[in-house]
Amino acid sequence: MRTLKIGVVGATGMVGQTFMHILEERKFPIQELRPFASDASEGKKVTCQNKEWVCQTLKKGCFDGLDLVFFSSGDDISKEWAPEAVKAGAYAVDNSAAFRMDSEIALVVPEVNGDLVDRMTSPQIIANPNCSTIQLVVALKPLQDLFGIEEVRVSSYQAVSGGGLPAYEELLEQTKDHKNPNPQPKVFPHPILFNAIPQIGSFNDEGFSSEEVKIQKETKKILRQSDLKVSAFTVRIPALNAHSETVWVTLKKDVSKEQITSALSQFQGLVVQDDPKKSVYPLARDVSGKDPVYVGRIHRDPEDSKLWLMWVVSDNIRKGAALNGIQIAERIKW
Repeated sequence: MRTLKIGVVGATGMVGQTFMHILEERKFPIQELRPFASDASEGKKVTCQNKEWVCQTLKKGCFDGLDLVFFSSGDDISKEWAPEAVKAGAYAVDNSAAFRMDSEIALVVPEVNGDLVDRMTSPQIIANPNCSTIQLVVALKPLQDLFGIEEVRVSSYQAVSGGGLPAYEELLEQTKDHKNPNPQPKVFPHPILFNAIPQIGSFNDEGFSSEEVKIQKETKKILRQSDLKVSAFTVRIPALNAHSETVWVTLKKDVSKEQITSALSQFQGLVVQDDPKKSVYPLARDVSGKDPVYVGRIHRDPEDSKLWLMWVVSDNIRKGAALNGIQIAERIKW
């Protein structure tokens, strides 16, 4: 890969900073880096690959000369500025929800449908999926390929880092003040300490939260299976980082546990940790800071021989956001 001129929109945020760390870890070939942030951060310096780069604000012509721009800001910013990056001749890898369900835009998890990127020949917007969707489809893909999938049900237990730095800090603040019987939440609708909140995002008239709708719609698009039945229930828990999911997957074939485990173990980006009698299974605190998606507690439902249960855990800021975006960029034919 040739050296690239890249931009990072939202460079000072939690995901933006993780982009910087992973670009450094993976020795991504950077010729020039333009960090973009809010007016309050203009002129601030960020470090990546042993160099300091000065934060800029978004303005007309700011993407000129760039090859690639990562977006890790809100939907509104992406809707306005990602098309401008493409007009300037750069690929735009967008971590927001702005373009995910646009039929003209690829929604990509490289291990699952990276062939969409392989076929690209000109700059365009590429959508990065929702964090909880990414880890789910990585775990589902080998099962889909080998056995076929009829139905998926998932219940998520999502860390506060998914709500950004203010959410992360809110849990830490409540932990320090844990004897306070009535902490006043600012980010979440209720205190998160010692709690589980069955709400991530806003609710629609059918009773589903926006996070649940994202999982249900995005999973079908990424797996390219429009008839797949997907139902999701999402919960915020007081873990700092890494999302956990309980997954029920109904296969089209009767298979053994050995076949399931082998399929998962051999798939790129997946690690199986499955010895529950010895309390061996993935844990959010262990997975945090790591790249793969981890799977454990693999077992068959006693009432349905084709229904399997598994526990899926992944770092939502790394694989669920920044790492997935960088892996997309690494597949582009530069």
